[in-house]
Amino acid sequence: MSAESTPEPGIPGDDNGTTGPDSGRGRPKPRARRRGLMIAAWTAAGVVVLGGTGLGYVYFKLNGNLKSVDIDQALGTDRPTKADNGSENILVLGSDTRSGSNKKLGGGADDGSARSDTAMIIHVYQGHRKASVVSIPRDTLIDRPACTDPKGVTHDAARDVMFNSAYSTGGAACAVKTVESMSGVRMDHYLEVDFAGFQKLIDQLGGVRITTTKDIDDPDSHLRLKAGAHTLDGEQALGLVRTRHGVGDGSDLGRIQLQQAFVKALLDQVEHVGLLGNPKKLLDLADTATKAVTTDSALGSVNSLMSFADGLKGIGASDMTMVTMPVRYDPADPNRVLVEQSKARLVWNALKTDTAIPKAATTGTATGEAAGVVTAS
Repeated sequence: MSAESTPEPGIPGDDNGTTGPDSGRGRPKPRARRRGLMIAAWTAAGVVVLGGTGLGYVYFKLNGNLKSVDIDQALGTDRPTKADNGSENILVLGSDTRSGSNKKLGGGADDGSARSDTAMIIHVYQGHRKASVVSIPRDTLIDRPACTDPKGVTHDAARDVMFNSAYSTGGAACAVKTVESMSGVRMDHYLEVDFAGFQKLIDQLGGVRITTTKDIDDPDSHLRLKAGAHTLDGEQALGLVRTRHGVGDGSDLGRIQLQQAFVKALLDQVEHVGLLGNPKKLLDLADTATKAVTTDSALGSVNSLMSFADGLKGIGASDMTMVTMPVRYDPADPNRVLVEQSKARLVWNALKTDTAIPKAATTGTATGEAAGVVTAS
């Protein structure tokens, strides 16, 4: 049974008081066409430019920017079954690469390695009118399955390792395999955004307006903000989504709460940027975005990415609910968290059945204590 066809007792309905996407009660009428996920604006930009100019080289330029990974070939057929209800699951990673232009932004040693600094499962419900986002803490101790890295080297399965080690061990395919092993949920698509591209995109959008209810001072992420309203440039935005020591309990969970608040603020802003009236800005955004993202092979062309994005453009910030995978602090190490398995099963079952994530799934779990520190201005 899908979330489109039943009243919603759980989290997705809480944001706007609706009983479902088709309900007319309590749901504000949409203002203009919401762009939804960031990728909708980026890819729509390129195609609009193409349609307006007729310059074929622009298409080939954008197409040539894209990088893709054949997840299906890498993982084979031993995977969870694809849903047949029209819903989709997308694993989105923010890559914490410590080399090249990302070294200065990411900090740390230039060891040539890469880590999944941010991980989110985006579940797009049947009908593509709303979504739930499940953030996976990078410091979660998990059992990683055996993985083959991009060079063809096989890595044995490992127990009680940090979640983000899957990406650094075996790249995108290993990250997807680990998420599917943890959840039993098939990932239909994969999107990865790097630090340098993220910063440039925010600058090209003109920054993102947020309000902080507390001072944030985190020398590790180079972010210092007084309580109040701010328009974050790309460097500040990157600092915000990476900060952990300046807010809440100093854990990765607090950082996730900041990330979730920032994404909602960004979605609100993209709606009002006025991209369609500025062809050059559209092209610049599309050029930057296609350079910044790595996709699965099914999305590895401008046409495919545009078609995918077009199906998401009705989803705005108010249509998106964000939760963190249920975890508890590891009593043996306060810098690590453990999956609350019984509560996590409620989340994974909701994604499998395309239903609302029940409140019970996140009640009483570790939070990070940074909720409400950042809101959209």
